[in-house]
Amino acid sequence: MSTLVRSAALTHFAEVAAACGLAPMALLAEVGLPARCLDDPDLMVPTQRVGELLERAAQRAGEPAFGLRMAQSRRLSNLGPLGMLVRDEATLRSALEALVRHIHVHNEAMSVTVQEHGGLVVIRVELHAGRGQSVRQAVEITVAVLYRVLRLFMSAAWQPRLVCFAHAAPRSLQLHRQVFGRAVEFGHEFNGIVCNAADLDAPNPVADAVMARYTRRLVEQAQSARTTRADRVRELVVLLLPRGHCRVDTVALHLGTDRRTVARRLAAEGTTFSAVVTQVRRELLARYRADGGWPLTQVALRLGFSAPSAFSRWHRQQFGAAARDAGRG
Repeated sequence: MSTLVRSAALTHFAEVAAACGLAPMALLAEVGLPARCLDDPDLMVPTQRVGELLERAAQRAGEPAFGLRMAQSRRLSNLGPLGMLVRDEATLRSALEALVRHIHVHNEAMSVTVQEHGGLVVIRVELHAGRGQSVRQAVEITVAVLYRVLRLFMSAAWQPRLVCFAHAAPRSLQLHRQVFGRAVEFGHEFNGIVCNAADLDAPNPVADAVMARYTRRLVEQAQSARTTRADRVRELVVLLLPRGHCRVDTVALHLGTDRRTVARRLAAEGTTFSAVVTQVRRELLARYRADGGWPLTQVALRLGFSAPSAFSRWHRQQFGAAARDAGRG
């Protein structure tokens, strides 16, 4: 059985291909991938075809760092619900444990292992392509995303001990050193990153234990084949609420469609966008209250309200009481 990957793996493919003088849609058709995979990040597509697409594009463009160029602007949101979970883990160690445990939700052909040797940690990435297919581009994207995860928990000046690639070095290392620093080396026995063991206990300055528990449930649900459109909308709502960008147009853009289509598909499942947002807010509010220690101003921001007054009006409408009163006793 062929393995699948979320088409979010192709984020920025069209832009990089066009910048290299290639026709992205024609390349997709050549390897048998639908054009929709560039618009719908949750579409599951064969990993083998994605790997073939990236290698073919790199060869025709004469750009051995094609995949790395795609990865330069990647964010945790590209990992879907798994990215949300990693974002809110308390330490780098727990974030890596989440990646190890759930990476197949994003890419069924990928595995991540973490091994400690004395004072060092080796984080290995494996991609199982099959048929002897080159996975150079996919590997470089994956290691670059992993590097971004590590830097999320460390200071801007942090550098790993080593960034390793099993394949041979390209003629120019300019982009690799721009992305990874001078610690990048080629021709190793594995692909991955080596860092200090002490780094694993680095605290996440933006960790949210409540959100982590909530998104962990979303990730576990994503492992089931029973994912609905409402589930996908819920994932995006959880991602966008703390950023203040939780609007139906933004969610539709992430889903590669328009607001009317989102509304129609949610209606077919017996719900609405507003109902999904309200349900998520009510569930998260209950968790923040149970967790304790969160001032209402911070809770309001986490739930996507632009001001405490807007949160207060919503709370009174939902529960018939002021937020301060509901939080007492």
